[in-house]
Amino acid sequence: MKYKSVFDIIGPVMIGPSSSHTAGAARIGRVARSLFGREPKWANISFYGSFAKTYKGHGTDVAVVGGLLDFDTFDERIINSIDIATKKGIKINFIEEEALTDHPNTAKIIIGDDQGELELVGISIGGGKIEITELNGFELKLSGHHPAILVVHNDRFGAIASVSNVLAKYQINIGHMEVSRKEKGMLALMTIEVDQNIDDQILKEIENLENIVKVTKIVD
Repeated sequence: MKYKSVFDIIGPVMIGPSSSHTAGAARIGRVARSLFGREPKWANISFYGSFAKTYKGHGTDVAVVGGLLDFDTFDERIINSIDIATKKGIKINFIEEEALTDHPNTAKIIIGDDQGELELVGISIGGGKIEITELNGFELKLSGHHPAILVVHNDRFGAIASVSNVLAKYQINIGHMEVSRKEKGMLALMTIEVDQNIDDQILKEIENLENIVKVTKIVD
């Protein structure tokens, strides 16, 4: 079930003409920014399908960049986000892709700086709602509409249970959870959407568990 209420179908308060092409795009960009944890120095943004054909007219380009600048969907600065990014010295490159994807409103965002980079694939499914389908080569399903934690861990017995036990200890309810791995016995990624924001002390406790490599929080 993609929509929880009539307001999800109507769409969010937003800047721009289209909830799919503008609000959804802004949210994809903002999730990328949240996961990266800081303002990037450069961004390569690839558009597929409908995004690639209409991104200029529908404001998808300014919306994604606005998200990368941590602007919400209703922030009026989105209209001038590319100029703002340019003044900040952020190099933006848009790429119109011809490859076919599973969803017509698909964007791939690669952002980085001198400390590292991040690659994310997201789709806008309508009404301003999104799904993140890939992160740094890991397949996942992340809505971006709920608090979530992403846990990079060694693919070892008991790693998933140990994280679940910590969340249960603090009465954190899990709304959605899945695990993705590139290769058996190597690194894996837990994606956990929860019903409430998680305190940093809980994240620290999870990070200190055996076989846990990195924990990243996304705040709703």
